Amino acid sequence: MKTQITELFGIEHPIIQGGMHYVGFAELAAAVSNAGGLGIITGLTQGTPEKLDAEIKKCQELTDKPFGVNLTFLPSLTPPDYPGLIEVIINNGVKVVETAGRNPAVYMPAMKDAGIKVIHKCTSVRHSIKAQDIGCDAVSVDGFECGGHPGEDDIPNFILLPRAADELDIPFVASGGMADARSLIAAMALGAEGMNMGTRFIATQDAPVHQNVKEAIVNASELDTRLIMRSLTNTERVLNNPAVESLMAKEKAYGDELKFEDIIDEVAGVYPKVMMDGEPEAGAWSCGMVAGLVSDIPTVKELIDRIMAEAEEIVASKLQKAI
Repeated sequence: MKTQITELFGIEHPIIQGGMHYVGFAELAAAVSNAGGLGIITGLTQGTPEKLDAEIKKCQELTDKPFGVNLTFLPSLTPPDYPGLIEVIINNGVKVVETAGRNPAVYMPAMKDAGIKVIHKCTSVRHSIKAQDIGCDAVSVDGFECGGHPGEDDIPNFILLPRAADELDIPFVASGGMADARSLIAAMALGAEGMNMGTRFIATQDAPVHQNVKEAIVNASELDTRLIMRSLTNTERVLNNPAVESLMAKEKAYGDELKFEDIIDEVAGVYPKVMMDGEPEAGAWSCGMVAGLVSDIPTVKELIDRIMAEAEEIVASKLQKAI
């Protein structure tokens, strides 16, 4: 299947594995790329330029296909060494960067001068237009269904995607609620040139996370996520568990007086415990409503091959016959 996204990134299938904290390691990124998609290493999980350099080199040993690196730009009193991370990306010849969080404009010249294609994650049309204006090559449009940070507008993809199609000149992929061939074909019908999957890729054999996490996603339904940190204007969609219930009780009790410090026990340092140690109830961790569509734990290749085969079947058996 050829789309503007496959042509832009030099990949076989219009499927991207989004950056995910303590999930987007070399093993998963390489598996996605080897299966014809675009795998992404999560830069801030590595943290330092030296560690990112080692992870990129590890991925290059596992695949000769294109892969990218996610850089999430966050407000911080002690920010990561973003210039150092970008230098490592450039020096290793990585040609795709997925940016997220704050506006990456200050870092765009260095990446563009190195021939890097930049795809920025956006949760609104206005942010997507801004990404286009600063020179991003593509955007990932994240609907309200998505795991992690869906923004504060609460617009689901059935509205957000066609609105993005109406306004953008650059290609975009759909993110949030993406799990299978139906997701891909529906997203393309709404104007996307492909899809970005996060939660679905966690529940694969190649994801280097604990089996307990994968099974938690399989066992969850579309009703089992919660929105936290709304009063902090930092909304995050997470899988429900006792720690999340405790956090939400604090949010209700503190109301507008809530500070991040009040919920630090439920959110700080949680990801290694969840993803590495297999303690999915240790705290709040990102998970999309799409968990309700996840019922197995295939290899990445099996998943992508199935998506593409079923996508062709949908077009041939349903859409063409309907005309």
